[in-house]
Amino acid sequence: MIKKAVTSKEQGQLKEAPDSLLYQHLEKMLASLRYGTITLVVQDGQVIQLEKNEKIRLK
Repeated sequence: MIKKAVTSKEQGQLKEAPDSLLYQHLEKMLASLRYGTITLVVQDGQVIQLEKNEKIRLK
């Protein structure tokens, strides 16, 4: 399992970012994800972190 958290630089951008930046990050993550999950971490009503867990399936 590969787990990629948003970097501290990206996290700082998300804290102060408009919704459009959040959507850009989500679209980028969704486009690159084949199997797995994307988690939004919310604090005080604000998205403060995005996490992507990617699973690699071996047949």
